[in-house]
Amino acid sequence: MQGDDVQQCTAFEGNRCLASGTLPDVVKKVKEAIDRGSEAPVLIFDDRTSEPVEVDFRGSVEEVLAKLECPADGAEPAERAEAVPRGPGRPRLGVVAREVTLLPRHWEWLNTQPGGASVTLRKLVEDARRARKGQDALRYAQDAAFRFMSAMAGNLPGFEEATRALYARDPERFERHMDAWPRDIREHVRKISRAVWG
Repeated sequence: MQGDDVQQCTAFEGNRCLASGTLPDVVKKVKEAIDRGSEAPVLIFDDRTSEPVEVDFRGSVEEVLAKLECPADGAEPAERAEAVPRGPGRPRLGVVAREVTLLPRHWEWLNTQPGGASVTLRKLVEDARRARKGQDALRYAQDAAFRFMSAMAGNLPGFEEATRALYARDPERFERHMDAWPRDIREHVRKISRAVWG
């Protein structure tokens, strides 16, 4: 069974689903299609976000897999980082420094909180994430479905109406307007939009 952190993808050859699974597995199938001279455009999508996945297919299958960010052996970046010896100094906590712009009264309040501004901001963000978890999951699911629909069904009949139904959370209208779409596209949209319908 794959963990949640393993990137799952789906590849389409034109309107046909070519492969679905982990990125290395999907890349192997896509490479086969490219090598046999597929004339239809081949696109790979991340199953969670529906973002397109860019892969350099030049070279052999082994060379293509070696160029992926996630190596073919399945080792996660964290495992590789642990294998690299660290020098002296503070442990790496995964904290990212970025600029935050606030009004003076906000800074004054933050600086009076236990732990200072950074600790307080992290707590506020975590509280907001917990409070909005359901709303955020719904929005992410809607946006992922829309992203895939735009790429694969943007020119198909019923696209605009299906999009409105997606954001209105109207599953019957959504299904009705997808009815004329190619089967594999319809099935993938159903799969990635499950969280929208609750």
